[in-house]
Amino acid sequence: MSTELLIYFILLALISEIVGTVGGFGSSMLFVPIAGYFLDFHSVLGVTAIYHLSSNASKIYFFREGFDKKLVINMGIASILFVILGAFLSKCISSKLLEFLLAIFLIVLSILLLIFRNKRLAPTTLNAVLGGSFSGFVAGLLGTGGAIRGVVLASYGLKTNVFIATSALIDLGIDASRSVVYSLNGFVHKDDLYLIPILLIVSFTGTFIGKRIVNLLTEKQFQTSVLLLILITGMVTLYKTFP
Repeated sequence: MSTELLIYFILLALISEIVGTVGGFGSSMLFVPIAGYFLDFHSVLGVTAIYHLSSNASKIYFFREGFDKKLVINMGIASILFVILGAFLSKCISSKLLEFLLAIFLIVLSILLLIFRNKRLAPTTLNAVLGGSFSGFVAGLLGTGGAIRGVVLASYGLKTNVFIATSALIDLGIDASRSVVYSLNGFVHKDDLYLIPILLIVSFTGTFIGKRIVNLLTEKQFQTSVLLLILITGMVTLYKTFP
């Protein structure tokens, strides 16, 4: 990657981290499709998983005031089991098809969340397990499932700090698991490893800035902006998949 492209890549990764922190969806919703313009999709999966380990560690540090232990267990175990399944299946599907599926996923999910953003799931153990399973599977297969987890966590009416810390702790288990599988799949390339320390700095910087922004905007205002941005990203990604 040239120096000029690397600068663009870092800036876009920083924006993704800030948006992901404040929106509560995680940075992968924007980072995965954006990174697809710089790396092949299987490499994106590998880099994203490792990058997110530092991303979630930074969120846990900055929002360490507390997390919901019961949700971490109910969603976390299901998420880890199904992210492993999704990560293994990602090797069996072409990167072009995965990119197409990601685009459709982003478009459909963002539209549904915009239409039904005032709706809430019932805060039951079953929904927590099902939500964790689905978000984990999608994260393993497509590289991002934070929005699904965010919808489930929103039903519990958690305080912002607890919401972000709980989501990050669950995501940490997801990313640690899929990083191993992606490495076994051959998605983590030596040529891309130089990006890891760069993205480590980006993740802490973006989370720090995101925490400051959390107190400036209402959750509804920002999430509407985030969902519109995700919709646009999905449409651009879909256009990119066509020859």
